[in-house]
Amino acid sequence: MLTEQGQVVGVSGEFAWVETQRRAVCDSCTAQHGCGSGTLAKILGRKRVRVKALNSLGAAVGDRVIVSLEDEALVRGSLAVYAVPILWMLGGALLGELILNPSASTESDLITVVSGLAGLAAGLYWLRRYSAKIAGDARYQPSVTAFDRETSEIAVDSVARPVEWSGRDGRR
Repeated sequence: MLTEQGQVVGVSGEFAWVETQRRAVCDSCTAQHGCGSGTLAKILGRKRVRVKALNSLGAAVGDRVIVSLEDEALVRGSLAVYAVPILWMLGGALLGELILNPSASTESDLITVVSGLAGLAAGLYWLRRYSAKIAGDARYQPSVTAFDRETSEIAVDSVARPVEWSGRDGRR
């Protein structure tokens, strides 16, 4: 389970807007010196990010919270965003190269490029429909799994796996 610490900056119905600072994943990784993401994060700085999370615990504005996302949702989402459009593009280019114009002329390159772009467009269209389909699925939504009010009380979601959190110092 991927977790991130943040602060609630807004509440809207069953959702909380949580402001986090992009850092926890890179700081805890052992490959941070050889990773492009870690280097890019150092160049761009540590930006604050707002995340819309399910708020089944009832955290209020100002509460420090832990937002969690299941590993499976992260992997499936990453594959959908990165792999599927590229695979559609490669499939379209292959279709254009082998089936639409099997001759080895200069025009076949243009047909291959155009069919590859058409495949990419089809992959992005699929991604848009897939995103709309899973938008309401709670398994793909980040959720508030623990929060800490100024009284050092920590409430833990009984449905989600509890996240160990020591409170003010931010250690997990």
